[in-house]
Amino acid sequence: MLFCRKSTFNNYLFLFFLLFIIVIFNGCTTVALNYIPPKSALSPEWHAQLKGGLNVQGIDPQKLATWWTTLNDSLLSQLIERAVSNNLDIKKALARVREARARRGLAKADLFPTLEASGSATWSHNSNSALVSQNNELYAASFDAKWELDIFGGVQRSVEAAKADLQATIEDLRDVFVSLLAEVALNYLEVRTFQSRLKVAEANLVAQNETYQLTLWRYEAGLSDELAVQQALYNLESTRSQIPTLRIGLEEAKNRLAVLIGEKPGSLPSELDELKPIPVPPMEVAIGIPADVLRRRPDVRRAERQLAAQTARVGVAAADLYPKFTLNGSIGLEALSISSLFTSAIWSISGGPKITWAIFKGGAIRQNIEVQSAIQEQYLIAYETAVLNALEEVENALVSYGEEQQRREDLWKATRAAQMAVELAQHKYQTGLTDFSNVLDAERSLLSMQDQLVQSEGKIASNLVRLYKALGGGWTSLVLNEKKTVENGEKK
Repeated sequence: MLFCRKSTFNNYLFLFFLLFIIVIFNGCTTVALNYIPPKSALSPEWHAQLKGGLNVQGIDPQKLATWWTTLNDSLLSQLIERAVSNNLDIKKALARVREARARRGLAKADLFPTLEASGSATWSHNSNSALVSQNNELYAASFDAKWELDIFGGVQRSVEAAKADLQATIEDLRDVFVSLLAEVALNYLEVRTFQSRLKVAEANLVAQNETYQLTLWRYEAGLSDELAVQQALYNLESTRSQIPTLRIGLEEAKNRLAVLIGEKPGSLPSELDELKPIPVPPMEVAIGIPADVLRRRPDVRRAERQLAAQTARVGVAAADLYPKFTLNGSIGLEALSISSLFTSAIWSISGGPKITWAIFKGGAIRQNIEVQSAIQEQYLIAYETAVLNALEEVENALVSYGEEQQRREDLWKATRAAQMAVELAQHKYQTGLTDFSNVLDAERSLLSMQDQLVQSEGKIASNLVRLYKALGGGWTSLVLNEKKTVENGEKK
């Protein structure tokens, strides 16, 4: 076996390795500035006046995590569990997380050397004019190694960017959870609200039909004219015409709810057909302070992680300004027969350092740095926008929740007065002390007040759901096997 080696070359190679080991462990430099999370100047308290049981006490994490249980509706809890397990948006978000984890693994792979093995077999046939022919065979195998040393931290910045992208994708998954839970609850409350409105309309339809029968009897008895009969019939049919619209709204809410839980329309549990009252919110609701919201809301956290990822990419671009150091090595052997390839083959060893440096690219490198820096500025603005939008959403939810409770109280008083007005108008009409138009006005007002009262009760519960969504509640309670895997991957 023939073995080729140059001792001088190996000495230089050893010195080169030694030099770079010293550089790696003692003088490693990472390009660009390290990421510093942005800080937002926040008010210590909310601008909105807190009403309806709202207070700034610290939120119980467990209560916020399962905020829907405060409505004391077991069917709502069951629907939320089914949505968490079957919703298609959740499954798509989980797939995006798996993709981001794989991309992080790709980025980390660049930190390590690459090894390649290759083999070849060549056959050739030669002949000349003297009809002399010759068959030749050549077998070869080689092992090649390559390692780009991350002296200036460009690869490390790439890994940082991939890790931040993964964390942003996880926050996106959490944001999908927050939105999903709120949408399930809102559509469930809409179903209950439409059912209650239907009950009100049907009850008024019965009462107005009794009034119509009364006016018809009085007309046939000669106690009133036909005008009262037609007015009563008009009022009756007007109320009847509202019922189909309410039924349409009810079915649309049910169908939307079915899609949210990942099932076909019409496959909702039969318990949902049973008329139940609109859930009543708790007497007291703790909301915490503005800083708590920013720490908890997934959309704000996602925007911050996206900013971190882009900051790292600025470093990746800046690394192109510096030279790249690569160590290459190869071991090869050749033989005329495959049986002697690993016994009496010719060996060859080659290797050494390689330095490449982009000295001139027409300013492309610095322009790329400028591009990445401009994108970083956009992500910073996006983060600041997410903060403002989050605060706006909470402020609006606080006002809506508190003021709607006052509106409901006023509507309850108006409804009670309208009920008394109907009774008085009917009594006076039957005794001939007033005309039938007063009865019509009183019945229409009663229907309107009762319908508005039911809608207000639904809005109070819905506004509480929107408040919990604005506070970023819900995602910390979810325990899925896939999500456990995601969380474990985030910590690595």
